[in-house]
Amino acid sequence: MKLLTAHKILISTAVVFFAFFAFWEYRNYSAGDASAAWRSGLYLLVALGFAVYLKNLKRWYKSDL
Repeated sequence: MKLLTAHKILISTAVVFFAFFAFWEYRNYSAGDASAAWRSGLYLLVALGFAVYLKNLKRWYKSDL
């Protein structure tokens, strides 16, 4: 396994984790926790950032693929 493959697996796991955690915090917001709304948005932005990074990883490391 190449190092890049392991990196992709870890970043994919991070995307799934932060997307789930954003959903979790949104549920807390729905239950009455007012500060959970901005935390949910923050985690969603982090998941989106990791997803964009994963999508553009091919372009940045063309020679390794």
